[in-house]
Amino acid sequence: MRVKIHREGTNILIILLAALLLVNVPLWLWMMDCIWIPIIVLIASTIFYLLVVNFFRSPHRDFPGDPENAVVASADGEVVALENVYEPEYLKTECIQLSVFMSPLNVHANWFPVNGEVVYYKHHKGRFMAAYLPKSSTENERATVVIRTPEGQLVLMRQVAGAMARRIVTYARPGDEASVEDHMGFIKFGSRVDLYLPKSTTITVRLGDKTVGGVTQVGKLNP
Repeated sequence: MRVKIHREGTNILIILLAALLLVNVPLWLWMMDCIWIPIIVLIASTIFYLLVVNFFRSPHRDFPGDPENAVVASADGEVVALENVYEPEYLKTECIQLSVFMSPLNVHANWFPVNGEVVYYKHHKGRFMAAYLPKSSTENERATVVIRTPEGQLVLMRQVAGAMARRIVTYARPGDEASVEDHMGFIKFGSRVDLYLPKSTTITVRLGDKTVGGVTQVGKLNP
């Protein structure tokens, strides 16, 4: 099966391949008397490169259900937070926070959680604590996007950098159309995505559940 690479990873993979060749080729030219050394380095280099390729996979996904009022997982990973909180940045009201943590082995593309129109975007500089910590939602490097659904409800999505993540990419801008089958952005190396949903939302996942971005329905908005 052909693996599609996300555009955010193309340059990184080319540079990494060149660097690994620079390490491996001299070993095979000048250390043939100790053949086990170039063999070990080649095996380690291949495994590392394939892990990075796996990280930058960019699968196309179709939501299998009815998208009307559906809230769809924005990321692959594990549900690590599900609680009532106050959202102070834009919504300024009590919400349901649903957070998904992505390990370095997960696809790191992010999907829109609902259909609608993007009405807000802001990038915040911050720290790089472990993304699974609760404080990372407000203290780490992060980007906030708010979508207004066709029924007028507001859903806030926040991309949060982790201890390894050093770049958050957000494609969404105010005025853009949001679709649960489209990429909203990408986070490089270990991170989380927070959704802030109306308190009337019916949640269909639990803590510890695994999600597939663009596929797993995590809730349903109730007018």
